[in-house]
Amino acid sequence: MSDIRNTDPRGEDYEPVPAAHGIDVEGGVGAGVEIPSLPTEERSYSQGQLVRRRFFRHKGAIISMILLGVVILVAFTSLGIGPIPGWWDKDPARQYEKIGTGAPTWTHPFGQDSIGKDYFALVMLGTQKSIIIALGVGLISTIIGTLIGAIAGYFRGWVESLLMRLTDLLIVIPLLVLAAVLGKIASQWGIWGLTLMLGIVTWTGLARLVRGEVLSLRERDFVVAATAVGTGSGRIISKHILPNAVGTIIVSATLTISAAILLETSLSFLGFGVQAPDTSLGLLISQYQTAFTTRPWLFWWPGLMILVIALGVNFIGDGLRDAFDPRQQRTKA
Repeated sequence: MSDIRNTDPRGEDYEPVPAAHGIDVEGGVGAGVEIPSLPTEERSYSQGQLVRRRFFRHKGAIISMILLGVVILVAFTSLGIGPIPGWWDKDPARQYEKIGTGAPTWTHPFGQDSIGKDYFALVMLGTQKSIIIALGVGLISTIIGTLIGAIAGYFRGWVESLLMRLTDLLIVIPLLVLAAVLGKIASQWGIWGLTLMLGIVTWTGLARLVRGEVLSLRERDFVVAATAVGTGSGRIISKHILPNAVGTIIVSATLTISAAILLETSLSFLGFGVQAPDTSLGLLISQYQTAFTTRPWLFWWPGLMILVIALGVNFIGDGLRDAFDPRQQRTKA
């Protein structure tokens, strides 16, 4: 007796031939008809793949990311970082023989300041400091805002009332005034003190956004199930709620970095931010504002750096916002 697995009217040793290219080779209904493949736009992608594909389709964000990357790379490699030397041979603290009026030349492509210092080195140093301050403010603000928003949204009751009234109080006070007062106090500790103070006063917007997300997520079935099995509040917030709010947090953090650049520039221009001998882009504009009509390069170069950084970060934030938009259900290959 032959094996039942090979039993077939066409012979006991018959083995089915796999269909090629979606064609039914067995004969019968639909014989010779190509089976359509799943449309490309209907294929399944993970959440991470969807976010990545949407972001890379945002041309403004990609161009801004490239330009911002070039600015950061040039700023930190030209002068070096700490003990690591840079490729630019001019020292921002050294005075050189002034060439004419200090206009840009091959030796000093960004020109020279009033006492002969190389302005390219000064602008790159100011760019370094401003980027460090902006990233630090973004990090501190994001941590504080996320914690306060998550705690207020999850626990509700008097905890929410207390934290949200504190948030409202800080929102009522004009940010520039509050930052100027705290910045003047913290400026004696250098850029790190200023970064800490600015981070402490810029978290309110993110806290309100995170609270709204948590209020929505805490009613979802997976959170209710985790609560029912006795999972602790801290684990629910860190493992179940915040990962689902990461889109809102990332986008808000990106926009906070852009706002921090402009805030630091404003404070330094007014004399409440970075103080000499440190420097920043805002301080450079403040020091040479009177040279706008006679030696415009002293004003335009730091201004251009501020414009590129602020717009670049804003466009990246715009791209991230579109990428994390849950209303976009499909993505093209």
